[in-house]
Amino acid sequence: MIRIQFHHDQEENITMFTMSGHAEAGPHGQDIVCAGASAVSIGAINAVHALCGVDLVVDLAGSEGGYLHYEVPENLDTKTYDQVQLLLKGMELSLHSMEQSYRSFMSIETDRR
Repeated sequence: MIRIQFHHDQEENITMFTMSGHAEAGPHGQDIVCAGASAVSIGAINAVHALCGVDLVVDLAGSEGGYLHYEVPENLDTKTYDQVQLLLKGMELSLHSMEQSYRSFMSIETDRR
């Protein structure tokens, strides 16, 4: 199962997220749940880097995949921070939509601090 955890601050901004595990919804290379979750999350991180010019604070573990950790840098100006949040919240919505259809293969938790 893919487990996704979002951390939000008191203003509901995403401060970090972690995705771990494998969906195992199909044979290796044909798992659409894993491929979809990976595409959505990596695409959002790449968009943050390419469109907002934000250096990435990412941890990818292992050659087998199955782990992604992203932290939003703390030293961003307000405009850039808002743009990053828009992209990450779009990613969060997409992953929640996937979770609705594939509850057996992925779960999302949200931590509000």
